[in-house]
Amino acid sequence: MPSRLVNLSSVVGGGAGGICCAMAVDARQVLAGFLTMAMFVMLGNMIKRDHFDSVTVTVQETSIIQFDALKEEQKSLNQASTESIQELKPCWAKPVSKEVEQSKGYITFSLTGGPEHHISQVTDAVVIVRYLDATLVLPDIRGSELGQKRNFEDMYDADKFIASLDGVIKVARELPAELTAESPSVVKVPNRVSREYIANNVEPIFQRNSYLRLTSVFPKINLKGNGKPITDLDSTACLAMFGSLEMKREILEVAERMVERLKILSRNTGSQFIAIDLRVDVLEKKGCKEKGNGKKPCYSPLEISDFLRKVGFNADSTIYLTETWWHESLNPLKEMFPKTYTKDDLIPAEKKGQFLQPGAAELQRALDFQICSKSDVFVPAISGLFYGNVAGKRIASGRTQILVPSKVSSSSPVATDFISTYVSKKNHLAYSCFC
Repeated sequence: MPSRLVNLSSVVGGGAGGICCAMAVDARQVLAGFLTMAMFVMLGNMIKRDHFDSVTVTVQETSIIQFDALKEEQKSLNQASTESIQELKPCWAKPVSKEVEQSKGYITFSLTGGPEHHISQVTDAVVIVRYLDATLVLPDIRGSELGQKRNFEDMYDADKFIASLDGVIKVARELPAELTAESPSVVKVPNRVSREYIANNVEPIFQRNSYLRLTSVFPKINLKGNGKPITDLDSTACLAMFGSLEMKREILEVAERMVERLKILSRNTGSQFIAIDLRVDVLEKKGCKEKGNGKKPCYSPLEISDFLRKVGFNADSTIYLTETWWHESLNPLKEMFPKTYTKDDLIPAEKKGQFLQPGAAELQRALDFQICSKSDVFVPAISGLFYGNVAGKRIASGRTQILVPSKVSSSSPVATDFISTYVSKKNHLAYSCFC
């Protein structure tokens, strides 16, 4: 028994000692391991802090440098844009106010065609009313199809129109009730009506019947200036053409949204936004045959694409066409310039029902007029009044990049060789009205 106890004791004692020794060894290892790990953690933190702090500084410095560079680049672009778009100031003084106790009669007329016609029609009517001391009745707007009619307020800001002419002529929103059953004398008026024409052909009729209805005729497109405004009627014409007619807010907002989309598309590729007046139906009617002087009244999509390519525009250029929907005859242009769009591509979805419905041709032309007036470059593929009046608005606002297509004969042509003579010779009426 004792030996067994001894043996047991020795075993227990030896076991306890072994356990103690094992625990002692483990504790030392743990402590050593802990100290080692602590040193590595401290070293790691030191390394990590030094390394990432330096990276952070580098990133911050780089970001600041890049941001400053971007700001400088944007500043340069803005300065270049400001330099290239120098809005002109009116040369005319507002015509002297006429205090007419009682109107000598009433003049009515209708706006026909698109905004390019409306501008000229309004200008002639205001000049005639001023000369005759009459009252102008706000015109209605007649569509291209029989029976189509809109109110003036459907397209234009009537309050702005009346206010702009305050003191120059009297404007009535409606014809007086006592005249509604009367028949007006109808008088044809040529575009850019002169004082002599009014005196000889309009005034005698007005003296017999003080209720006239004007109808505008355009025997030829005449938008060339005659020098700075020197007469009362010159100033009246400038005010009427450039300071009275403004589209209503809704149309302007839709046009602005479309212009912004086109500008974003062009900025994404660093290209210019080009608006081209090119309508398939007009091309088919006109027949774009070359005249004796080598010029043509219109150019096909293929000819326009060839012209743009030769004068230096690349495939990244963003193009707006005044055609409403895509037509297969436009394919040659899109093959050369893939970023070519029509109104159907750009009008906000919620506005398509209003602007693209049948009978909305005047609204569509209103959008065209606004967009072509605000593009980086305007290219009239069709000669005529739209080109002339868009050019006038662009000149007044300082956007003189108007390229007129022509046969490119030079081996190294540049776009400036084809700047509109309205600009290069400063012979547009706008240069008579603005300084």
